[in-house]
Amino acid sequence: MRRRRGLLRPAGLGLGIALLLVVATLATMAADPYGRLAALWDGATELAGGAGLTVQEVVLEGSRNTPPELVREALGVRRGDPILGFDPHAARERLELIAWVSAAHVERHLNGLIKVRITERQPFAIWQRDGRFSVIDDKGEVVSSENIGAFGRLPLVVGAGANRVAAPMVELMRAQPLVQERTHALVRVAERRWNLRLRNGTDVLLPDGQEAAALARLAELQGSQALLDRPLAAIDLRLPDKLVLRLPGQAQPGTPPMEPTMQRVRNGRG
Repeated sequence: MRRRRGLLRPAGLGLGIALLLVVATLATMAADPYGRLAALWDGATELAGGAGLTVQEVVLEGSRNTPPELVREALGVRRGDPILGFDPHAARERLELIAWVSAAHVERHLNGLIKVRITERQPFAIWQRDGRFSVIDDKGEVVSSENIGAFGRLPLVVGAGANRVAAPMVELMRAQPLVQERTHALVRVAERRWNLRLRNGTDVLLPDGQEAAALARLAELQGSQALLDRPLAAIDLRLPDKLVLRLPGQAQPGTPPMEPTMQRVRNGRG
């Protein structure tokens, strides 16, 4: 038994020497701002790897929607790689280039552990433009154009520039559940104002800059007259003192055609 303990001593001694060399190398490189002694670090990294300072485990926290293959690619490390050869700062910068990732924190531990904690952007709405669908966050940034069906319960916003101004409109809709539950999509018109496309096919034309008042009026009409459940082509609220109803078959000025692909995708997602 004594002999066995004696055999373990050199490995521990080698590890201690490796750590001392690493510390000495770091101190030396700190006095070498032009990198002329960078080879010292490479040698120290090799020595530390040989002494058992290698990557053994990567722990990831905070990832729900970020594809794991993108995280692995950004980290660029495998089990058995020298732990000192892994640059946590560079890894953090690469992680924060991933669309889903808002912020990342990466720690390197000499016991072989790499700990990664990411803060993700939250899916806020689905944005459709030119026949393409993307998941966006509340600032309008695209976080994904894949697996859209997994986010089918999010609000749908349509049109050029709709992503950048969607958040205030979505919040106004949430304040009017009678209207929200009957709305299929929020449609941005000429990057200036909003229309609602209801689930029954009716288009609601909202005034520019007066959306809150118009939605409150619409909710009141729904509560008293079930207006949104009627078979109408359009409800025009653009004038504050007038309500214009259009029957099916009549012209609907100011309402862009909805692309058929959008209707199919939404139905497919429930």
